[in-house]
Amino acid sequence: MKKIKLETIQKLFLYFLMAAMIGWCYEVFLEVVVYRWGFSNRGVLFGPYCPVYGVGLLAFMLCFSKLMDMKLKWPVCWLRPIMIFVGCGLVATLIELVASYLLEWITGSWPWQTYADYAINFQARIALSPSVRFAIGGVLFLYVLRPLFAKLTGLMSPRVLNWVSGVAAAVLVVDLILTMAL
Repeated sequence: MKKIKLETIQKLFLYFLMAAMIGWCYEVFLEVVVYRWGFSNRGVLFGPYCPVYGVGLLAFMLCFSKLMDMKLKWPVCWLRPIMIFVGCGLVATLIELVASYLLEWITGSWPWQTYADYAINFQARIALSPSVRFAIGGVLFLYVLRPLFAKLTGLMSPRVLNWVSGVAAAVLVVDLILTMAL
C-alpha cells in the first residue's frame, strides 16, 4: 500500500513538472512568435518551467477526473466537454488570481503581463481572453496530455520512476534555492 502511494506521488510530481515545462514553452511561444517581444525566461525560476501550469494541471485533475471517468448516457455525454471547459476556465482563472497576489506579496510583482489593456479584466491580474485560452488548455491537458503522461509514467519501472522523479525533484530544489539566493 505504501509503495502504491509513493508511486502515485512520484507520477503526480512528474505530471506537474511536464505541465510546467509545456506551460513555459507555451509562454515563450506567445512571447517570441505571436507577440514578437523577443525571448525572456517566462518562469519564476531559472529553469524552463512555469510552476503555475503544473499546479493548474493537478487542480484540473483533482476537480474533473471523476467527471471525465463517469459513464454518461448519450443525451448528456456531449455536455461533459462543455462543463470541463467552463470549469477549467474558472479554476485556471482563480489560480492565476491567487498566484498574482501571492507573487506580489513575495516578490513585489507578478511575472506575467498585466491585463490592463484587455477589455474585460479584474485589477489587470486576470482577464476574459486569457481565461478562455486557459480553458482550452485545460481541456487539452485533460483529454490529450493527461493520457500521454499516464502512458509515459506507466512505462517506467519502479526503479526508473524513483530515479527520474528523484533527479527531477533535486533539480527543482536546487533551482528554487538558487532563485531565492540570487
